[in-house]
Amino acid sequence: MKYSINTPEGTRDRLFAECRERRSVQSALTGLFQGRGYTEVITPEVEFYDLFLRSGNPMPQESMLKIIDRSGKIMVMRPDCTTPIARVAATKLKALPLPQRLYYDQTVFRSGQAHRGGSSEIAQCGVELIGAAGLKADLEMVAMAVDALRACALKGFHIELGHAGFFRNLAGRMDLDEEKTEEMRALIEGKNFAALNDFLEPFRDCPAWAAMQRISRLFGGAEVLDEAEALAGKTEAVDYLRTLYEALEAAGYGQYIRFDLGLVHQIDYYTGVVFRGYAEGAGDAVLSGGRYDGLTAAFGRPAQATGFAVDVDAVTACQPQQ
Repeated sequence: MKYSINTPEGTRDRLFAECRERRSVQSALTGLFQGRGYTEVITPEVEFYDLFLRSGNPMPQESMLKIIDRSGKIMVMRPDCTTPIARVAATKLKALPLPQRLYYDQTVFRSGQAHRGGSSEIAQCGVELIGAAGLKADLEMVAMAVDALRACALKGFHIELGHAGFFRNLAGRMDLDEEKTEEMRALIEGKNFAALNDFLEPFRDCPAWAAMQRISRLFGGAEVLDEAEALAGKTEAVDYLRTLYEALEAAGYGQYIRFDLGLVHQIDYYTGVVFRGYAEGAGDAVLSGGRYDGLTAAFGRPAQATGFAVDVDAVTACQPQQ
């Protein structure tokens, strides 16, 4: 039998111009982060599996690439950069004052579904602002997300804002257990309109029914906030998004901002504003982030935090060909 020499599924070789283009994007991003006062940290490519269980990270275990060490402990190839950096901030950097501005340029490793064509090696550049709460911190993070995509010379991109509190508020009015809430969240995240309608049918008399039925379609410009308010009444989440948008508009970022109140991915992980960046030529988000105020507390140092990661290869693919 002839042996085929190739790379494992989800991996590939990168040659010549593709390497230069990737390095160019990484340099643009890290240069921006350094200029804004962020300091680089590098975490191990291998972490203990227990780290992610302890943090409450919602990443499915089947998506993690596992290794067994000599003592029999389960380890994983780093599937996420935020959790290890939260560990570092809560332990190695515990004596340093907050806030801490940290950035990284690392690869994460994830096991995708077989034969789906996804990458198992994802180059990410990102930032974490740890120990900062409130409007100014969220304004800094969303504005820098815009600046990050601008630094990569992308055309036709935008940032979509959501808020974890909006879904949580509506779900709280429906008297659902955790399992049912998670089932509904997955339907909303996948924008599975037909299945969501069927799921919500028994709750037609609930005051939150109309808003929850529409939540997957609540995306677009600032008018989305008015529609959400008309459906759900005054909520703290929508009020905060409106205030944040006004601050971004005043700072000259309004043209890049849109809204998606159906952004409910990993809802228990995120605690406030969540956002994703989209660009022409990319089939999925090229940037993702949000506020995660409970993560560092899992490692013994409570601190409010927010951050985002840029998918370097996805951004590189969107750039004009040289």
